[in-house]
Amino acid sequence: MTTTHPDQIINDIARKLDQAQREGVAINQFGDLLSLESAYKVQSELLSLRLARGEQLSGAKLGFTSQAKMAQMGVKEVIVGFLTSSMQVNEGEQLPLTGSVHPRVEPEIAFRFGQPVPPDASEEQILASVDAVAPALEIIDSRYLNFSFSLADVVADNTSASRYVLGEWTSFTDDLAGRTVTLLVDGSITETGTTSAILGDPMNALRAFARMYPRHGTGLPAGAVLLAGAATAAVPLPPGSTITAIVAGIGGVELETAGADS
Repeated sequence: MTTTHPDQIINDIARKLDQAQREGVAINQFGDLLSLESAYKVQSELLSLRLARGEQLSGAKLGFTSQAKMAQMGVKEVIVGFLTSSMQVNEGEQLPLTGSVHPRVEPEIAFRFGQPVPPDASEEQILASVDAVAPALEIIDSRYLNFSFSLADVVADNTSASRYVLGEWTSFTDDLAGRTVTLLVDGSITETGTTSAILGDPMNALRAFARMYPRHGTGLPAGAVLLAGAATAAVPLPPGSTITAIVAGIGGVELETAGADS
């Protein structure tokens, strides 16, 4: 009787998730095959697969930054994923939804690191590296059937990361709590909230990322982005639509999706 080596299990799961993402096909959850520790190893292997195809690391993102979501998932700490160059959609570009599984969109605050962040950076170094903030839209797209997953499943799936759009950068300010956030679909308000939904203050999300970085950080290049988490509930991302997020005092960001037949 042969036993599959744990590293082989990690590699196999990463390849299944990578294929699901590239082909836009939902797969079964992995259940007891994954612990939280092994899920982050899967995520690391996913990043390696993307870098091997020529993508560049462009940043990181946080998940479970709302207290309600944390309680729902039974966790006391945010989760972290990675961003690559192929995930960024420039404002003015049209995003085709073909190949997506369960695309949803949510408004966020983005931080920019103005200098490289080494793998051994301290919390103080990471906070000091931030030089700008911007409004952002994140498209999430779980690769699991029925948009259903455990904590380990979603971490392995790179926290459901899919695409992101950045608005105009403005000089960094730590006065980010309590700002009204509005999400519109084709000009109609769909969700409203405040930046305080992000761990009480987006700065708390930045600090949480800095605390987690020694465990999961692999180094970030100058200009890298951190998506701090959602300010409202995510909404389904429809084809042939214009999605707008407005963050009071920070600015707005817009995304266009291609029609269903594109």
